[in-house]
Amino acid sequence: MNTLRATVTALLYITCMYAPAVIPAPAPQPFYICTDYHCDEGETVSLSTRQWSQVQAFFASARSPAEERQQIRKAIALLEVQVGGITGTSRDLAKNVSGAGQPGQLDCISESKNTTTYLRLLSSDGLLQWHTVEERELRHPWIVDLHWTAVIRDKSTDQRYAVDSWFLDNGQPPYIQPLQQWLSGHAFDRGQEQLTDR
Repeated sequence: MNTLRATVTALLYITCMYAPAVIPAPAPQPFYICTDYHCDEGETVSLSTRQWSQVQAFFASARSPAEERQQIRKAIALLEVQVGGITGTSRDLAKNVSGAGQPGQLDCISESKNTTTYLRLLSSDGLLQWHTVEERELRHPWIVDLHWTAVIRDKSTDQRYAVDSWFLDNGQPPYIQPLQQWLSGHAFDRGQEQLTDR
């Protein structure tokens, strides 16, 4: 019995000594992505473990909700690049006018749905420590001026934030700002785009 116990102990020790330091988490299950206006068409996408590990790398540590929001911006930008290479949405240009009628061009409905999908992938993998993913929000100051955004909630303050990728080309980090500012059409912090500039 003592010999068997010693053998098992030795095997466990060797296994722990030579096991890889980091075991990559598997890629997420295949997910659906919008590929045109209004999400009338879409495609089921699969990412490789390597691609997903690149996304995970952004979330090594976040010491505050503000830091995590910056990580979220980088992760969504990378996901847009990865997914865009598969679906053709890499051609998506900012807003609607520049790429109107072109393959791979997305409107705010599709952008907000895709961004929400990405956020849920991050959340499901346990990468979001400071935020929860909310349902999308609609802004409609005028009947014909509708605009959608993805939304996250800061768990420490209960503050909700718009995560809006529609104003930028594919692969650019989305704007994140307090939802009430977004609803009122307030300028983004970078000052380069006005929410009311359609």
